[in-house]
Amino acid sequence: MKIYLQLGLILLAFCVAATALLAYVNSLTKPQIDSIQQKEAEETRRQLIPDSEFEEIKGDFTYYIAKDNKTKEVKGYVFTAKKNGYNGPVKTMAAIDKDFNIIAIKVIQQTETPGLGTNSTQPKFTDQFKGKSVEQLIVDKDGGVPPNCIKAITGATITTRAVTNSLKESITLLKKLVLEKSASTIETQTEEEVHK
Repeated sequence: MKIYLQLGLILLAFCVAATALLAYVNSLTKPQIDSIQQKEAEETRRQLIPDSEFEEIKGDFTYYIAKDNKTKEVKGYVFTAKKNGYNGPVKTMAAIDKDFNIIAIKVIQQTETPGLGTNSTQPKFTDQFKGKSVEQLIVDKDGGVPPNCIKAITGATITTRAVTNSLKESITLLKKLVLEKSASTIETQTEEEVHK
């Protein structure tokens, strides 16, 4: 019995030491990992809406206002949408124009089945979103009528739905937020004019 207690304590000591070492290494590498992820996100935004500067709007739903580098005119919005696919969350970064139509998308994170759901990262899939309105974000297997719908990836309908529905929900929310912000800006300007 005494030997089991001794072995248990030795094992406990190794586990505590290993956990402490992992926590220490994590604390050293986390800032670098965060910095790399931030740079990758910035690069993706620039790919989706080139020649733009981005103003971050934080809140329950964070998004970016894309403004032309030269004229400072609003070109559109960029956001990240996420929904569970077949094997886990599928994150998609999307750019939309001022009319809330999709300019471009990029699946930036997924753990889907190789050769099936991983095809969501391919241009053959992502390019079909270009120019689509929120009303056209319907998968063909859910009643969408080509060419005004999204063609499901063969063998990966769940992944297709995850990308499509996450974009549909996010664009609907973003449209509401932008319109509310515009209304409050107009209201503030009107009040300032009255008080002059």
